[in-house]
Amino acid sequence: MDFLDEDPAPPTATHEAPARRRRERRPPRPPRQQIMLRRAIALGAGLLVAILLVLGVRGCLNARKERALEDYARDVSTIVEETDGTSDAFFKRLEDPGSLSIQDFVNEVNADRSAMESYLSRVDSLDTPGDMSAPQDALELVYELRADALTDVGDKLPTGLGEAGREQAVQAITDDVRTLFASDRVYEDIAQPGIQSVLDEEGIEAEAPKSQFVPDGLVWLDSEQVDSALGEVSGSTASANDGLIHGLGLVGASLDGSTLQDGVPVTVQGGGTPQLDVQVMNQGEAEESGVTVTVSVDGDTLEEQLQTIGPGETQTVSIPLTPAPTGDVTLEVEVEPVAGEEVSENNVASYPVTFG
Repeated sequence: MDFLDEDPAPPTATHEAPARRRRERRPPRPPRQQIMLRRAIALGAGLLVAILLVLGVRGCLNARKERALEDYARDVSTIVEETDGTSDAFFKRLEDPGSLSIQDFVNEVNADRSAMESYLSRVDSLDTPGDMSAPQDALELVYELRADALTDVGDKLPTGLGEAGREQAVQAITDDVRTLFASDRVYEDIAQPGIQSVLDEEGIEAEAPKSQFVPDGLVWLDSEQVDSALGEVSGSTASANDGLIHGLGLVGASLDGSTLQDGVPVTVQGGGTPQLDVQVMNQGEAEESGVTVTVSVDGDTLEEQLQTIGPGETQTVSIPLTPAPTGDVTLEVEVEPVAGEEVSENNVASYPVTFG
């Protein structure tokens, strides 16, 4: 029975280890700490996402800005290129009108005027990036000067090609050429360098185009040069009319201030009573009286008369269109030939008009 008196055997290491490991296990965090930790992780993830979004948006904005500047430079270049073409045609025609009749010459100048009005409208409608606001203002001024100058040239040209009032009209046209020259200086000194500066600052590889409407030299700023050039237009001087005793010509027309061109559609604002202004020139050597101007609209004919018109003189006949036309119409205008007039092809014109 000795074994009953023996001390119990001490516990082995294998039995004590699990208990000790259980005692050393870290107690769970309180719920509040867990919540704060999760919030911190979520906040960090959100901050990272926000940073990535900001960088992405900034990259998109920068790319959009670059595209906007590139598009702006390209649009300006296109307008300037077309303007240069109009300038070349205008001064080449002035320098050498060739066989153009007075009416043809006036019509082509009016086409240049319409083109310049279109360029101005396109410049005003340019999608202008914010940094380009100042150069854009200068560009708009350039094209306002050019459009105003060519509009006045078109208005004064019939008189400048005649005899009565010729000197004043030639001087006015010369002043218009000086306005065109001033527009060149505004473009060269302000608009072009301003556009180029913004492009360079933004790292855009594009060049602001040069634009010069008046050719090199100052010859066209001299009224004598302009007078001499207009004198070369067929029928604009007495020598060009040798043997033409009686002759009238329809040299221009406008509707409520909008220039009309033979066969070229235009749109004018409807409402009220539209007024058609027809410019008539006496291209003969005799004074004419009782000159009748008619306009046919949808089968209705309206007419007005000039009491008298002297040799080389240009006068304007105003015809209210009543009832006011609507929609798409064609105004058939005629300066009725006078007795003894042998050539009357330049007495008529057809003007397609849409009344909006």
